Amino acid sequence: MTSWAARFRLQQYAKASLWIVPLFGLLLGVALAEAASAAEGASWLPKTWDYSASTASSVLSSVVGAMIALLGFVVTIGVLVIQQATGTLSPRYMRLWYRDRLQKAVLATFTGTFSFAYTLLRSIETNSVPNLGVTLAGVAVSVSLLLLLIYLNRFTHNLRPVAIADIVGRLGEQVLDRMAAHVRSTAVSDGVPPAGGPVARIRSERGGVIQAFDAPGMVSLAARHDCVFVLAASVGDFVPPSGTVVEIHGGAPDPRLVTGLLALGPERTIEQDPAFALRILVDIAIRALSPAVNDPTTAVQVLNHIEAFLHAVGRAGTRGHYVLADDRGRPRLVLPGRPWENYLKLAVTEIRDYGASSVQVCRRLRALLESLLATLPDKCGPALRAELGLLDDAVEREFGDAPRRADARTADPQGIGGRHGRGAPRGISPPGEPGP
Repeated sequence: MTSWAARFRLQQYAKASLWIVPLFGLLLGVALAEAASAAEGASWLPKTWDYSASTASSVLSSVVGAMIALLGFVVTIGVLVIQQATGTLSPRYMRLWYRDRLQKAVLATFTGTFSFAYTLLRSIETNSVPNLGVTLAGVAVSVSLLLLLIYLNRFTHNLRPVAIADIVGRLGEQVLDRMAAHVRSTAVSDGVPPAGGPVARIRSERGGVIQAFDAPGMVSLAARHDCVFVLAASVGDFVPPSGTVVEIHGGAPDPRLVTGLLALGPERTIEQDPAFALRILVDIAIRALSPAVNDPTTAVQVLNHIEAFLHAVGRAGTRGHYVLADDRGRPRLVLPGRPWENYLKLAVTEIRDYGASSVQVCRRLRALLESLLATLPDKCGPALRAELGLLDDAVEREFGDAPRRADARTADPQGIGGRHGRGAPRGISPPGEPGP
């Protein structure tokens, strides 16, 4: 029986594959061509669909050649996307780009149209022409061209760093909301990790990054053996060979059953790791701040999406650990969580370090921190105030003259040129207060 981890890895491969869906399109094209050939001679076909053998052969041959050319064109675009993403965005983003459904639909349509036209070519004879198939081949070409235009329009607009930041940020928020809802439904609010040393440790054989785990499966397995599982590492952590992945308190289930519920791989995935989305956003921002690019405005725009993501994290109320219970309310699985402070450090530390010399970045970072401080629960306050202190220290180091230092310490949601702070713009008093 295939384990959950093996099925997860297979699912990941299928999502990232660029050949599986086009292969189905290829096979579907052959099947539709056979069906179209079988429908020839039906009385309901209009006479205007009649073609000569030479015309039908020319049309189908042209369709075959056009589809091959369009496939090569799409592959060329894919190579350019990879070059841009790895050079100016983030190599981590490629794991998400490979999953794009529109791209797979375009490739499947092209391969399907190719196989449809190629299969019909062999059925053309002097006295037998697949009139319905030739007409449908023309329709398929029209659909292919329309999808190609949609594909070009989408990637032309979505390859901008800000557009990618919006996509990644929304995806990360969806994962965060889904995981928070699952934890709220199964977690014990006052649960604590089991005291004392573990009875047994499950170790990794090959090592790798923890990509995901089957929480319901682990809870069920722990309940059957009357024990408690404690994950020794978080999703997204790298576990070396022979490193501990699960500690068992209580019973002694088969280690293979336990490891079969935990998927390890060569790199992180976003399915159960919302911080991976934040990692991509930060990568895009610090690439923009590198001396080779030197584009602080892009970093400021990415900070808009980082701020939205941090608002979602603050509202979710993340904790340092979670204890999941079985149907009887007994603790069965202890998960290491990622507290709010960890998300905040990931979001701002590198951007502050690389952008400390930019007035624009410092002002936008301050506006981000002050906005979070004003809107999130009080428990998020200490970490935000600590980051504001670190930002003040960075400004003090980078700007020697007082006027520029004061300018860099001013909160501005646009970096430079926006209103100062989250209140009224500078020089304009709020309603009910005297003017300057």
